[in-house]
Amino acid sequence: MLAIMKNAKHIIWDWNGTLLDDRWLCVESINQALKKRYLPALSDDRYMEVFTFPVQEYYKAVGFDFDKEPFIVAGDEFVDYYGKHFHRVDLHEEAVSALQQIQERGRSQSVLSAGRQDYLNEWIIEHDLTGFFMKVLGIDNHYATGKTIVGKGWMEEMPYDSDEVVMIGDTIHDSEVAKAMNVDCILVTHGHVSRKRLKKTGRVIVDDLSEVKQLLA
Repeated sequence: MLAIMKNAKHIIWDWNGTLLDDRWLCVESINQALKKRYLPALSDDRYMEVFTFPVQEYYKAVGFDFDKEPFIVAGDEFVDYYGKHFHRVDLHEEAVSALQQIQERGRSQSVLSAGRQDYLNEWIIEHDLTGFFMKVLGIDNHYATGKTIVGKGWMEEMPYDSDEVVMIGDTIHDSEVAKAMNVDCILVTHGHVSRKRLKKTGRVIVDDLSEVKQLLA
């Protein structure tokens, strides 16, 4: 575990679920759409067992029938509800102190998110986090299959070799993106995917950001 961080000069953070504590709002948002269709609500535990990318597959897994209606209908309902309640979301405990510690140790940082760029920009500016990141990358299409292309583009642009970069995320998709970018990856269990599923990736697993801080101590 320590070896992963030893040569790291740059940390790429996932946003939703990793730094931002928004799983509860995602569960609430999807349950609003499920309720409208008289489908069973998701528990928090069930959500972490089925959430995946591309999100269309996750929607199918929880009961949406895209033979009856296009994916975009339910997807738009999720986005609208999430957007209306986004102001209720906060960072995970230890998030700011982890960012501060990494910065103090001379490592640069960026954000690579599959979340909407406008939400990402608004939140980071509103909470005065811009000084921590040399780049903040989201996506403009909620229905994109992920952030791999954006991540690979960022690797080509940044002034570091792949063995000097570590990604920190909370999903299987983050592990897949890190592999595509040829960088090491640490996964935290306080986000959108269960520990059991994350362990199958073979990545280093930590339970919260205080453990990330310990790796950098």
